[in-house]
Formats: sequence, structure tokens, C-alpha cells
Amino acid sequence: MTNTPERRILAVANQKGGVGKTTTAVNLGTALAAVGKKVLLIDLDAQGNASTGLGIYAEDREFTSYHVMIGETDLASSILPTTVKGMDICPASEDLSGADLDLADMPRRAHLLADALAAGKNPVQNNYDYIMIDCPPSLSMVTINAMVASSGIIVPLQCEFYALEGLSQLIKTVRRVKATLNPSLDIQGVVLTMYDSRNNLSAQVADDVREYLGDVVYETKIPRNVKISEAPSHGKPALLYDYSCAGSQAYIHLASELLRREHDAIAA
Repeated sequence: MTNTPERRILAVANQKGGVGKTTTAVNLGTALAAVGKKVLLIDLDAQGNASTGLGIYAEDREFTSYHVMIGETDLASSILPTTVKGMDICPASEDLSGADLDLADMPRRAHLLADALAAGKNPVQNNYDYIMIDCPPSLSMVTINAMVASSGIIVPLQCEFYALEGLSQLIKTVRRVKATLNPSLDIQGVVLTMYDSRNNLSAQVADDVREYLGDVVYETKIPRNVKISEAPSHGKPALLYDYSCAGSQAYIHLASELLRREHDAIAA
């Protein structure tokens, strides 16, 4: 796979729940599709929120990412179109909650997703500009599979007092995977979520995170926004539910920043 801005696999990961991980995967993917990129979202979270947030409900999911990882079907057979033009999804199922046990004795257990993406004469990864992987809120074997399959990780970080708690463990895991399983893996960027400009704490957290992590933190901040919270209940990304709301506009800016960074990295 050529590591260019035109074809990238990005895992959206944070072992802490409630930080806007799925919201970021869905809406950043939607924003990339809106500018003409062909996007596949792979839902690896047993809760399946990314799937329902794109209008793919449990009864619609004959095959899921779980079936792909245990070898019951190929990735292409699990992919479904979404209401977002240019964006497809490999949905999740509750079976993923026990996947670590099911994968324990499988050969190449850390490479199952990477192998599925690269399999066949016309690998699925060749059909998309961006593949976004929504990871579970844990550093499980499922998350390791996402890291092994990816060239970059996007880390949503909530603007709260304990924002940096646990981040060091994620960074250590990324370094370990990079050293032993996937030498091309890096942290693509950290995105500050649930930012409240009226709250001094949000600004202080943002400053602390930037001081700790430097330029890896995106300039774009995702605000607290009721429309972002409402959109999944309608089976839509925020960009389709209310394009003009502050949250949607923030994800559009984030997509633009991501594309610009990748272009600059290649140019350098």
C-alpha cells in the first residue's frame, strides 16, 4: 500500500470511553467524503454506535467486522453503503465483546484485519482513499488489530480535568506496536473534543495538552454541541443532520487540517 494522502488507513482510538471517538470517526469520515474522498468506516466497537449513527441497524448486518476477523467471510462481503455519498461501512456486532477470547489461538491474531484488507486480487483498501477504523474503548486485541492495519492513529481527547490520564498508556502501546508489528504506525494527530469556550477549564486543558504533546495536537477543536449529540438518534452524521451547526463546521475544518498536514508531510 502506498502511504500517500490519497490512500490512508487511520484508526480512531482511545482506551477511555466517552471522549467523542465514534463521533469523530463518523463525522470526520463524512467530512472527507463531502470533499470527494471515497471513505470506508470499519466499526470495531461491540456497541456498534458508528453503525447505528450511519443508519445501519442490527437487523441490517448479516456480516460484520467480527465475522471478517474470525474468517467467516471476506471484508468485501460485509461492506454496506450508507446515506453519506461516497462513504461505506463494515458494521459491528455484539460478538466483538468476546473477540479477544475468540482470537487468542488464531494464527497471526494481531494481523487479521490487515490481512483482510489486503486479501484478494483487488484488495478492499484499493477501493478507498481513506479507511477509518472506530476502535473499542480499550487496548484489546481488537484495538491492536486496528493499529497493525493502520498507518496512523487519531486520538480524540476530551477537554476535562483528567484529559491526559491514560494517554501515556496509549502512547506506550502505539510505540510497542510500531516496534514489533507495524513500523509505519504513528500518531496522526490528537483532536480536542467537547471544548467549551465559555469554560476556563477547557482552555487550560487545551494549553496543557499542547504543552505536553506539541504539534501533534490539531489546531481544530471540536466544541460541545447539542446537534452532534442529537444526530446519532436520527441515524445520521451531524453533517447531514445540521450542516451549519458549530460541531459540523468543526469537523469540516478538521478534515481540511488533516488533508493539509498529510499533503505537507508528503511534500517535505
